[in-house]
Amino acid sequence: MTPFGALVINVLGGNIRVTLAGSNYAVTYHKPRSSPQLLAKSLPVNEDRHASMTQGEFLALAWRAANDKARELGWVV
Repeated sequence: MTPFGALVINVLGGNIRVTLAGSNYAVTYHKPRSSPQLLAKSLPVNEDRHASMTQGEFLALAWRAANDKARELGWVV
């Protein structure tokens, strides 16, 4: 378990993938050289009514978690 609850954060090459355990929510972020911040490459398409949070709540929490991981890796300041 992370400080972000049931979020699972994985670094895959130049990507940070964040998923919510027990749901179909997943988002992948990457850091292009020309950008000072992370950008989302893939977003969840449908609301998961069985998830512990809404899609919007997941995306907000995933963004924070991915940015924390990117800072830890030195990708962003």
